[in-house]
Amino acid sequence: MQEEFNALMSNNTWCLVPRPAGANVISGKWVFRHKLHPDGSLARYKARWVVRGFKQEHGVDYDETFSPVIKPATIRTVLSIATSASWPIHQLDVKNAFLHGTLSETVFCEQPAGFVDPSHPSHVCKLTKSLYGLKQAPRTWFLRFTSFLHKLGFQASKADTSLFIMHSTHHSAYLLLYVDDIILTASSTHLHRHIVQCLCHEFSMTDLGPLQHFLGIHVTRTPNGLFLGQEQYALGILKRAGMENCNPVSTPIDTKSKLSASEGSLLANPTTYRSIAGALQYLTLTRPDLTCCDAPGISEASHFHDLP
Repeated sequence: MQEEFNALMSNNTWCLVPRPAGANVISGKWVFRHKLHPDGSLARYKARWVVRGFKQEHGVDYDETFSPVIKPATIRTVLSIATSASWPIHQLDVKNAFLHGTLSETVFCEQPAGFVDPSHPSHVCKLTKSLYGLKQAPRTWFLRFTSFLHKLGFQASKADTSLFIMHSTHHSAYLLLYVDDIILTASSTHLHRHIVQCLCHEFSMTDLGPLQHFLGIHVTRTPNGLFLGQEQYALGILKRAGMENCNPVSTPIDTKSKLSASEGSLLANPTTYRSIAGALQYLTLTRPDLTCCDAPGISEASHFHDLP
């Protein structure tokens, strides 16, 4: 909690002001979670001050909220290009990404619990930067980051606005953005280092080195190309569905069940079904065969080989 509060203060996230009469002051709460390694083991404890954005008023506290994210097909395409050209592929992580977004609206929130200024206990926070939980937080961060990329010479792709491309006479670079996770590949080591240095100077960012784990996808570089796998993600889906100990079958369809047109409901909780169906759709990033009716098991993964 102290580390998170220090980050908020160093980022000049707010200034304390007397509570304005009639203003909508948003409350907040501390949210605690475990940050895990790709193998599922504990990495560290994380505390975050999150405001209750559902108490914001449209047209007063926020306006536009849409923020694009990278498409799975774009990830496959960029990795294919980088692999065929033998370019280095690095992953970067932005620390407290949403805190970098600059607000255009006037938003007030309560002081964080446990960190109330003793000299001004009745004051409220007038936000200058975005906070987690705000309706417009993803959008303000995306606009802030993309504006800086444009200064570096990147242009957003017309096919996917979360893909940024830099082309010059001799070199090229591709940058994929998914909220605070970044994949960067460039045709030269010098260009790659220059881009990373500029990003780290502008934002609090960590270069995680060669791409190994991105959005639940484990990446392994082999002499033949890249090997992408979602084993941990697939096991998580099985656990959520209570099917960890089930035997593999040639088809996911139960050929013996008899459905009634009048008795009961097929699914007692359709929300669970929709959640698992959505998770399986993301699994098709490395297992396109899951879109077929006669999909085999989920023990395999997909390869990216060098293109001819």
